[in-house]
Amino acid sequence: MNGLLYLCVVAIWGTTWFAIALQQGEVPILVSIFWRFALAGGLLLLISRWRLGKNPLSWRDHGFCLIQGLCAFSLNFYCFYLAAAHITTGIESVIFSMAILFNAINQALFYRITPVKRFWPAAALGIVGIAILFSDQWGTKHFSASLGLGVALSLLGTYGFSLGNMLSIRHQRKGLAILTTNSWAMCYGAAVAGALSYFLGNSFILPAQPLYLGALFYLALFGSVIGFGAYYLLVGRIGAGQAAYTTVLFPLVALAISTRFEGYQWHPHAVVGLGVVLLGNFIMFFPLHKFGKSRLRSPLASATIEGKRSDLP
Repeated sequence: MNGLLYLCVVAIWGTTWFAIALQQGEVPILVSIFWRFALAGGLLLLISRWRLGKNPLSWRDHGFCLIQGLCAFSLNFYCFYLAAAHITTGIESVIFSMAILFNAINQALFYRITPVKRFWPAAALGIVGIAILFSDQWGTKHFSASLGLGVALSLLGTYGFSLGNMLSIRHQRKGLAILTTNSWAMCYGAAVAGALSYFLGNSFILPAQPLYLGALFYLALFGSVIGFGAYYLLVGRIGAGQAAYTTVLFPLVALAISTRFEGYQWHPHAVVGLGVVLLGNFIMFFPLHKFGKSRLRSPLASATIEGKRSDLP
């Protein structure tokens, strides 16, 4: 089950970078974010009501869902969209793979969880491999204020994504359904993006362009409803640190799409980078099959399943 969730997240989120690129143009960024998560959140609310009944949340839980919406379903994506104007999508996806380290740091800060020993070399290999894979793009631009701003925005968006992971852990440890918390968090994220768009005087009318509307549908249904659902399930099963290793593989999927549709040319550095990433992946997950799942799980993952921790906000 963990392997299936892992592959699902990598395949779906690896393709959303291209879908987001298709939305660049005349539609304001906040409007695109609003429609994506308004559609996704509304659909999840209907599914949650159908599958789970009313399943109400407390006001405190709604407050944490609001914070999760800000971190993972609105402001972080605003940072990513803005960063795309300053750096290439390859560099942006490399920076997003830093979610591995941010999750490990945040788990230590918020839950006092120490990562398993092999996590650090695996994460380092993954990040180094991705950097090698896109090393030609790193060298195409001299460092400038614009490049620095793009990197900073990408890091800020990635850290927001990591904070959203921490809140998802909180929800699951409290026994709250992922369907319910995700749906409300997405709706709150959409509400924030919509409110900001309104105050900025943006139009909410979407262009009658099949390419844009198709990308919006894909991002709402697959990228948000299915992708985030599978990812947060994975967080609850194996821990945020190990689940975030999926972010290391996103650029590989994006690279495959670029090869097919954008004429990306493979070079030796790309082959070496791919090999380093796969080596890190092997180090992370090989013990799962050889020694059993218990040696792979972090203390947080075990606590999530056994329900023995109570040091939660």
